[in-house]
Amino acid sequence: MAKYSVNVYSVNGDVMRSVELPSAFEAEFRPDLIHRAVVAEQANKRQPYGPSPMAGMRHAVSTWGKGRGVARVQRLSQGSRAAESPNNVGGRRAFPPKPDRNYSKKVNRRERQKAKISALAAVANSELVRQRGHLFGDDITTPIVVEDAFEGLSTTAEVYNVLDRLGVSADLERAKNGRKVRAGRGKMRSRRYKGKRSLLLVVSAQEASLFKGASNLPGVEIICVDRLNTGRLAPGGMPGRLAVFSESALKKIGEW
Repeated sequence: MAKYSVNVYSVNGDVMRSVELPSAFEAEFRPDLIHRAVVAEQANKRQPYGPSPMAGMRHAVSTWGKGRGVARVQRLSQGSRAAESPNNVGGRRAFPPKPDRNYSKKVNRRERQKAKISALAAVANSELVRQRGHLFGDDITTPIVVEDAFEGLSTTAEVYNVLDRLGVSADLERAKNGRKVRAGRGKMRSRRYKGKRSLLLVVSAQEASLFKGASNLPGVEIICVDRLNTGRLAPGGMPGRLAVFSESALKKIGEW
């Protein structure tokens, strides 16, 4: 992607000046590498689970064999009820998930780094950002760069007002209205709701007050520039997330 300049906005939404994007934003767009890196990242986050090895097997059973006109399943020794077989009530599972199974995936270090840089370049492409579903003004340059005073905001109201002045409040509303009840068993397992991904706020230091101020905005994530990864820049493997960088965070990317 060709190098170009973006506007630096004040917390009042005014254009202060323009800066040239670091060379990291010029990387070749490789959606295949981005998808591979994100899939590996999600796989490495999986928590192994499975039933107890003796689940459904705690019965004294024997089989009647043939000749009685009933199914040849295992039955309780002190009764006639079928037990323990996978097709019986209270029986074991046929092919349960194994807690010792390894779900992790490996990605070469240089491929992982190239995927991150490619996802970073996609953030600077406004067409890709719009294709991903984000809503923002036509006159806004991407990525959105804000003066360092943005990192010092500590209340949700202050952060929302600044983002509203920047012209991205429509994307915040999209995420707020996109919260839906999940279909399936996940409703019972502490993940009842699904929501939209909105802005990614990138700051220069982990101690920034913005972590507290932006934490309650639906769909908004905040991350220190040193901890950027492909999964945050391209959630679900879909590149082109709408990102807001502080000026200091953008300078740190220039040092990569």
